[in-house]
Amino acid sequence: MTVDGDGLRLRRATEEDADFVVGLLNDDDTEPFLAASRPRDRAGVLEDIHASTERPAESGLFVIEVPDGDRWERAGMMEFSLANARSRIAHLGGLAIHPDFRGRRLADEAARLFQRHLLVDLDFHRLQLECYGFNDRAIRHAERAGYVREGVKRKAYWRHGEWVDGVLFGLIREDLEQ
Repeated sequence: MTVDGDGLRLRRATEEDADFVVGLLNDDDTEPFLAASRPRDRAGVLEDIHASTERPAESGLFVIEVPDGDRWERAGMMEFSLANARSRIAHLGGLAIHPDFRGRRLADEAARLFQRHLLVDLDFHRLQLECYGFNDRAIRHAERAGYVREGVKRKAYWRHGEWVDGVLFGLIREDLEQ
């Protein structure tokens, strides 16, 4: 499964991507901003990859790739999980761009491509995500990518030795049409 965009593509991760994903999740500039409960070891990443391929309507671990001559180079990752089947809600997370590709708005383009794939191709009604309140970069990204800020869960998570807020964002199909 590949989703083509303008100057990038998204594809479901395979076992061959496990080491890239593990490296990205454990990068010193990435790790502090990802959910503390997220697996970062190879076994946990392989579990996520298998779930993504075995139950593609329930979860997806995607690799972001950019063209490099006649081949594609891994540049990042993003993922979703089924939050509510009856109401067709997906929870998004795990967006991470490799340091070599940061500063190009690649995350914004990948997010918009992912939104269309989930809302149109996979027929989700609503996408939602949450980021830590101290993660200004993720908050700005979510707003640029068209997500609507819906609220704050005050002091909801113990992270880095203190209680931190969770900032909630949502997007529905009608938001894409505006």
